Amino acid sequence: MEWTGARYADTPTVEVQAWIAAPQERVWELVSDIALMPRMSSELQSVEWLDGATGPAPGARFVGRSKHEALGEWATTSHIVEFEPPRVFAWAVEDPEHPTAIWRFNLEPQDGGTRLRQWMQMGPARSGLSFAIDRMPDKEQKIVFVRMREFEDNMGVTVDAIKKLAENPGKTGV
Repeated sequence: MEWTGARYADTPTVEVQAWIAAPQERVWELVSDIALMPRMSSELQSVEWLDGATGPAPGARFVGRSKHEALGEWATTSHIVEFEPPRVFAWAVEDPEHPTAIWRFNLEPQDGGTRLRQWMQMGPARSGLSFAIDRMPDKEQKIVFVRMREFEDNMGVTVDAIKKLAENPGKTGV
């Protein structure tokens, strides 16, 4: 696990990864099922496809509702910006041309299983975190560091949950 950047304007990124003892197609089924994501996240509460979409496709949109002890509750609209089954699934939050964040899953076959990477970039557009930075500009680097560490921890939980589900297809709980 690693993250880079210290200020919001630097568009810091973080990535977590795991090797999964399951075929790429099985891992793809899980990462491309956004309805599964709230079960793996302490922050994301629900997701819902918009515009009549029933699954991921280029340009499809979904709303995600989130909750955080310090940041409150909010909803964002995400746009699928990369969709290359069974390799890449990515979405931009709010404006796809100038997003508040970008999230991506990359899958590649490796050693008889699948290497799964989850990556995210904060910014460049302002997000809810920007309001905390506005209130305490002298603490921007600490605010960004803490939030990126939270993302890293939550992404690690998500990747571990996907690994468990992919390697144990008979199990339904996360």
